[in-house]
Amino acid sequence: MGHRIVHGGTEFSGPAVLDLDVIDALYKLVDLAPLHQPKSLAALEAVNEALPGLPAVGCFDTAFHATLSAAAATYAVPRDWWKRLHVRRYGFHGLSHSYASRRAAQMLRRTTGDGFRVVTCHLGAGASLAAVLDGQSVDTTMGFTPLEGLVMATRSGSVDPGLVLWLLQNERIDAAGLSEALEHESGLMAMAGTPDMREVLRRSDSAAQLAVEVYLHRLRLGIGAMTAAIGGLDALVFTGGVGENSAPIRERAVAGLEYLGLRIDREMNAMAAPDADLSAEGATTRTLVVAAREDIEIARQVRSVLA
Repeated sequence: MGHRIVHGGTEFSGPAVLDLDVIDALYKLVDLAPLHQPKSLAALEAVNEALPGLPAVGCFDTAFHATLSAAAATYAVPRDWWKRLHVRRYGFHGLSHSYASRRAAQMLRRTTGDGFRVVTCHLGAGASLAAVLDGQSVDTTMGFTPLEGLVMATRSGSVDPGLVLWLLQNERIDAAGLSEALEHESGLMAMAGTPDMREVLRRSDSAAQLAVEVYLHRLRLGIGAMTAAIGGLDALVFTGGVGENSAPIRERAVAGLEYLGLRIDREMNAMAAPDADLSAEGATTRTLVVAAREDIEIARQVRSVLA
C-alpha cells in the first residue's frame, strides 16, 4: 500500500517503508501540517488494522522539493527559527510535480542530463508551481505551509506578513480566526463568492472578472519567477483540475508569456484532453497539458522502495 503523506519534514527526502520508527517520526511532524497530516496517519492506521501483513510505503509531497538549494529554501528570519523550529521552505504537491515533469520529458523525448527546463503548474483547489531542471526541483511557490504562493480556491496565497501582524494587533481576530480566514475564506471564494473556477469563468460581473485577473496575474508572475530560477524554459506544463480542464485559463496565462517563446494553438487548446501538446506553429517553447497522476507516481515510488 502506498500512502500519500503531505509532510516529510527534513527527515524524509524520498519514499520510506512505514515501520514503527518512521510512523513515530511522522506523528512528530503533525504540527507542521495540522490540516493534512492527521488524516494521512488515520488512513495509515486503518489500513494497517485491516491488512496487518501488507507492506506500507510513505510517499511524501514535500520530498520532491528536498533538492531545493539553501538559497531557495531559506527564509531571512532569525537563525534560532531555522535551528530550533525548522522554519524553511518545504514546498508541496511534490508527487504531482514529479510526475508531470517526468511525463513532459517523455512526451518531448528529452533524456535525463540534457538540461531539460520545465515549469509545472499544478492548478486545482490548491495551486503551486515548480521549476524543474533535469527532473529535480529547483524552486517552488509553496513554502513552509501550502498557503504561500498562488491564489487558490479558498486560500489566499502569499500576503504581506505585515498585514497578518496588523490584523492580529488591530482587529478582534485571533490566530484560529486568521487561519480560518486565510485557509478557507480567501482566494476565489473571497473575490467571487465561489471556489469553483468554472462558475467564475461563466460569469461576466465585475467581481468574477477581477477574481480571474488576480488569479492570472499571480500565475504569470510565478511562472516568470520559476523560469528565472532554472535559467530559461523548454516547456510549460498545466496539470490539476483547473490546469487540465480550463482552456480559457491556459490561453490567457500563456497570452501574457509570449516573450518566453510560448504560443498556444487556440483550436487545439479548446479541444485538448490530457496528455497533449498545445503549442502553436512557430512556438519555440512547448505548452503541454498533462493529467495529474499522483497514483502512478506513488506506485513508482512504492516499487522502487520494495525492490
